Amino acid sequence: MTLPEAERFARLRLARTERIGPVAFSQLLQRFGSAQAALTALPGMIRKAGGASTPPSVEQVETEMAAGARAGARLIVLGDDAYPPMLAAVDPPPPLLWTLGDPALLSQPCVAVVGARIASAGGQRIARGLAQQLGQAGHVVVSGLARGIDAAAHEGALPTGTVAVLGGGVDDVYPPDNAALYDRIREQGGIVSESPMGARAQARDFPRRNRIISGLSRGVVVVEAELRSGSLITARLAAEQGRDVFAVPGSPLDPRSRGPNELIRNGAVL
Repeated sequence: MTLPEAERFARLRLARTERIGPVAFSQLLQRFGSAQAALTALPGMIRKAGGASTPPSVEQVETEMAAGARAGARLIVLGDDAYPPMLAAVDPPPPLLWTLGDPALLSQPCVAVVGARIASAGGQRIARGLAQQLGQAGHVVVSGLARGIDAAAHEGALPTGTVAVLGGGVDDVYPPDNAALYDRIREQGGIVSESPMGARAQARDFPRRNRIISGLSRGVVVVEAELRSGSLITARLAAEQGRDVFAVPGSPLDPRSRGPNELIRNGAVL
């Protein structure tokens, strides 16, 4: 199915409407059949409910589209042929994705490799080696471009295909010290985010990023992670989405091994 350009524009506008998250977006599409019809009905629905939520103006959405064009980014909305099938099966899927690089990688078999930002040299070596072997076996390696394990995984998979999922916009290089890696992934792999163009990453964005990392992937490998970490959130989301969860064991004396060891204790694949 190829969506008309007006409908794609309407889906971006609906997704950027305040208080319309993935659940409401999917419900409105199901109820009205299109984002254009949902946007027409929305003011009346909001008045009846006694709430307040106004879609962004056409000019605001055009500004975001223009920013994407300037950056060389591609917009993929739910319903597009290019929307990744694994992510589309998540309940509910993200309404849209901005992408840089090769968007076809998103629809290939993917495995996520995630872990601690302050990682050990051994952990980084394991992540780099696993990513290299996963790539050689035909998988695209997905991670979050963070320091430590994420960066090592991207590096290992660069020759075969890797996707970085960002919390901010696809044009927000975060952390800045991974700028050179970001440039290489943009040239050789793919970068993806559901945040608006130009958005700077904030703490609230990372759970959404982690949900996309697991949603794109058949399985998630956790290399090093403390018990309270974003990597364990990604593993939990993967389990909820019906994905396989894998963990690399480590010394009980190292806090960075507590997360993977706990996952294994609770049934993750060793």
